[in-house]
Amino acid sequence: MSTSPANPAPYKSFLRDLLGVMAYGELSAFERLSSDARYSPNLHDRAVLGRLAVIEFQHYELVSAKLDAMGVDPESAMLPFQPSVDHFHERTRPADWYESLMKAYVIDTVSADFYRAISRYVDADTRALVEQIQTDEEAKAVLRERLKTALADDPRLASRLALWARRLLGEALTQAQRVSFEHAFLGGVIGADEEQSRELVRGLMAELASNHSRRMTQLGLAG
Repeated sequence: MSTSPANPAPYKSFLRDLLGVMAYGELSAFERLSSDARYSPNLHDRAVLGRLAVIEFQHYELVSAKLDAMGVDPESAMLPFQPSVDHFHERTRPADWYESLMKAYVIDTVSADFYRAISRYVDADTRALVEQIQTDEEAKAVLRERLKTALADDPRLASRLALWARRLLGEALTQAQRVSFEHAFLGGVIGADEEQSRELVRGLMAELASNHSRRMTQLGLAG
């Protein structure tokens, strides 16, 4: 389902917010992965995370270019989301390398699910951009395989990382709900009233949790 807004002004405001939070999320991911790479146990893993950081920055540049094409300054679009995103990362600071890997994997996959769900309601060009960025499987596959290797090498990690992943999911869902409600990411763009909007968001949160649980099961962890 895509939207053809009868009134383009509210839709442009919605799009500015959507792309603004996406852009800052990608920039934050670049910074986080670059920083975490320093704590890699070996040079190979350090190079792997460095490569993933580069991919995130390329995604940031794509979203910024879209904002520029709309006549929107990327920095001004990102600024409203900086405090909440930064606070989220402060609350979920990893204790070690393995928690860093899990955080990168959980946040990357949950964010991708969230933006793909929102993209069902946007114009074709914006949806193509979201799909281009959020279906980039290279980073997800690298993180997934590295986590599988770590768990196989040290099965004692399983319970700790399972608990950590559940905490990350809870924090990510809280963040997604806040963004959805404060910026009317679902209700506003399709004209739903407040109760319909809340129902849509509840359904989306359930979908995100279900997808996360399936991915944890694939890692051999309790979702």
